[in-house]
Amino acid sequence: MAQAEIEPLLELIDEAYAGPAWHGPSLRSALRGVTAEQAVWRPAPGRHNIWELAVHAAYWKYAVRRRLLGEKGRGFPEPGRNWFERGDAPGSISAADAKGYKRDLAQLARAHQELRQAVSKLRPSDLDRRSAGSRQTPRRMITGAALHDVYHAGQIQFLKRLVQAL
Repeated sequence: MAQAEIEPLLELIDEAYAGPAWHGPSLRSALRGVTAEQAVWRPAPGRHNIWELAVHAAYWKYAVRRRLLGEKGRGFPEPGRNWFERGDAPGSISAADAKGYKRDLAQLARAHQELRQAVSKLRPSDLDRRSAGSRQTPRRMITGAALHDVYHAGQIQFLKRLVQAL
């Protein structure tokens, strides 16, 4: 019975992150094939690039997992929260930047697996009770994490088309 409540939530976050998704590309598939050079391109000054969207998505998977588990103390691997500046401009990608981009994509994959593990450990009776330190229930946070991935996958698809048109 417990899996009957949890399994659809796992399927939802997996579909949004890894697919296959009925709506189009998942977050991971939107990022597939994006080079570090493309990932740092900005549509305008002060706008986020693909790389920053990927790190932002990793952060929120991390944040939801922490809230689900009631964790305190362990920090995200990067200083700060929510948005993390990455890259300057196309044409200025160093070998270190390229490695950093790959490292951040791996962090996104790890954050997804860690969120998935946290969701799989929940009891159905926990899904609709507010998490400690949160105004949201676990069910809403989990579905929100999936919607967040889908939203940013769409942004990434749009940015890819723009950068490829240059």
